[in-house]
Amino acid sequence: MTAKAPAALVACVAALAALTACAEEPEDGLLADMHAGTVAVGVKYDQPGLGLRDPDGTMRGLDVEIADRVLRHVAEDHGWDAPRITWTETPTGRRETSLRQGRVNMVVASYTINGERARSVQFAGPYLLTHQALLVEVGSDVDGLEDLEGRTLCSVTGSTPAQTVQQEIPEVRLRELPTYSDCVSALRSGEVDAVTTDAAVLAGYADQQPSRLRVTELHRRNSDEPLSVERYGIGLDPGDKAGAQAVDEALREMRDNGEIAELIEENLGDAPGVSPAGPED
Repeated sequence: MTAKAPAALVACVAALAALTACAEEPEDGLLADMHAGTVAVGVKYDQPGLGLRDPDGTMRGLDVEIADRVLRHVAEDHGWDAPRITWTETPTGRRETSLRQGRVNMVVASYTINGERARSVQFAGPYLLTHQALLVEVGSDVDGLEDLEGRTLCSVTGSTPAQTVQQEIPEVRLRELPTYSDCVSALRSGEVDAVTTDAAVLAGYADQQPSRLRVTELHRRNSDEPLSVERYGIGLDPGDKAGAQAVDEALREMRDNGEIAELIEENLGDAPGVSPAGPED
């Protein structure tokens, strides 16, 4: 005859089973949607090398591949199938709104981590370090800050890079346009003398037209110190701490096995001012 298990043991086993079920079936956030099979990812559609949508709808670029690999790693770590990704265009000015309103689970869109954003976004990472730079025409005599005096500089409306340059060179003339693609078009037509933002963003445009466009890094006056250091991370809803932790773990694994470095090389080549983020970043 088999002895009956004590009631206390039965209760413990039931409690353990309930906890395991909860762990396997997250209630909300990124992990819940991954478990359900579909994830919405916010990316840029017009940044070659980072996030670009081809006419047939195919997405490509570093941010796109980082998002895809991260989700695969997270799914594998939890024993799930890789989720189906819905790519959602998320321009600079709509990143926080898209997360807050639940349009996307996470944003991977040249998203610089800073103190102000960290108050309204849960960041994972960083996965990439970059510096502010200039995009100019190959024959241009603009090679640094001092060369911008009296010149016209383009950047995206509301972005900080142009303001950073203006603080150093008050004589520069600023022109703000909706997207960096618009700025590049203005540069090619001679309406502006240079475009400024992160080197990682500008590298993709230069790679599309290497005989016409080039990237030059920006340093502080009389110094080798970069004008700025930008750390790209993955943004999630501020309440999604479990999701951010899972993404962080995936990024650490990808950094340690060299996966991030390989993706940067494949998508941005040897672009100046671009490197994988290290554990100290």
